[in-house]
Amino acid sequence: MTKAKEILVKLPPPSLQGKISVEEAISRRRSVRRFRPVPLSLQQLSNLLWAAQGITGSGGRRAAPSAGATYPLEVFVAVGRNGVESLAAGLYRYQADNHSLVPHLMKDLRQELAEAALGQTFVANCPADIIICALYLRTGYRYGRRGERYVHMEVGHVGQNVSLEAVALGLASVMVGAFDDEQVREVLKLEEQIKPLYIIPVGNST
Repeated sequence: MTKAKEILVKLPPPSLQGKISVEEAISRRRSVRRFRPVPLSLQQLSNLLWAAQGITGSGGRRAAPSAGATYPLEVFVAVGRNGVESLAAGLYRYQADNHSLVPHLMKDLRQELAEAALGQTFVANCPADIIICALYLRTGYRYGRRGERYVHMEVGHVGQNVSLEAVALGLASVMVGAFDDEQVREVLKLEEQIKPLYIIPVGNST
């Protein structure tokens, strides 16, 4: 496993003109666990990550609501070999402020991630997995114990945004919460205070 260098991968600007309405995206959203071996485009990945935590307004306001604008969530994407066009296999960290990816580990981690997710094979068989993690202290510092509830609300907002954006892009996704927290953290080589909350496999459905 190779520790990545701090080289930014600039994502293309998100496309804000969808082909279907929000209502249609809601009606078509399904949990999909079978994916075709077709890579995502960099534009598709750009839109998915923007929907998760992208900047949408002045003052750094983001796509999902956050209690007190504390933004406790960190977004990673585990890209498979030939999973995203023009992007090497590896784990990347999304930077919302400049809509970029920072390489974290240069290795295809999907199989190890699937094993940490209690052997759910579709986690390894999709082009990419979006992993939503939290730094609880960012919100807890302001709201105390109540902050934990707010963080969990926020990750739900983000999951819904990603799933609806996937539909709008002609893609499929599924929300995965069944995994060994510490095993996932170890696979991704995350700092102890960063806690994984969601794994979201995305890709073209079969």
